[in-house]
Order: sequence, then C-alpha cells, then structure tokens
Amino acid sequence: MRNERSLWEEHVAWTRMAIISLTFNLPDVNFVIARLLKNAGDMGEMFRPIYGEPAAKTYAALIKEHLLVAADLVKAALAGNTQAAETAERKWYANADQIALFLNSVNKFLPKEKVREMFYQHLNLTKQEALYMINKDYQKDIAVYDEIEKQAREMADMISDAMIKLYPDLQR
Repeated sequence: MRNERSLWEEHVAWTRMAIISLTFNLPDVNFVIARLLKNAGDMGEMFRPIYGEPAAKTYAALIKEHLLVAADLVKAALAGNTQAAETAERKWYANADQIALFLNSVNKFLPKEKVREMFYQHLNLTKQEALYMINKDYQKDIAVYDEIEKQAREMADMISDAMIKLYPDLQR
C-alpha cells in the first residue's frame, strides 16, 4: 500500500499534467484526467483500513469533486469565461470546506480551521500554477510547482500524523 505522501505527490503531479494537457489541448487529455481521477479512489483506499468503508467512499468522492471542479476552472479560464471560472472557483473552495469538515469529523487531530487553511493554500497554489501555464510564464510555473510539492508533503504529513495520534497502536 502506498503512503499518504506518495498519494499527495501523485495528486499534484497528475494535476500538473492535466493542466498542461488542458492548456495545450494535448491528445492525451482524457487519459491524463482519468489517471488523475484514479488518485481520488486511491486516497479513499488509504482511508479504508483506518476509518472504514463509509469514510473511504466519502473522502474519495470529495477528492474526486475537488479534481473535477479544478478541471472545470482551468477549462473556463482557457475559454476566457470569467463567470464560469468564478463559479467553479466558489465550488472549489466550498469543496475544500467540506473536506475540512469531513477530515475533522473522522479525526479530532485534524482541526477544521487548520485543514481548511491547508486546503485553501493548496487551491491558491494550484490556481497560480494553472494561470502561469496558461500565460506561458514557465519560470514562475516551475517555481510555484516547487511550492506545491512542498505543501503537498506537508498536507500528507499532517493527515498521517493525525492518523497516528488517533490510533497510536497502529504504529509498527
């Protein structure tokens, strides 16, 4: 089984590949998005042994929504549809709020406000990444992706640490 860090690293890597494929209308876009969405299921599977079946399904669904709304946001930005982009962005942040509430509900060591702040930072960085790519500002795009990778590892560690605190007997 993969660990939380590897899942979040895959999450941001496949998100990046989706942004590139969408931005440049590459022929692999549907395959890349399908692989990106597989990450949501993998993240749910990571939760299954710790939190159970219902939590695993809920988490996978929330992460899948997070990814689909991100794709909608990129598509709207590429089309120059400001209204659709703003709507998608509101949905994206509302989904982050739902994820924060959910994570706090399954693990008291994941404070709602701290998780919300963490996800909002993730969304802000990902939005910057997409805008830099769309605007072909590749140097800034790469710099922000470095930040995204670091922040993804921090997110993974926060979630993993909370699991260990909640179930210390699971440590080996």
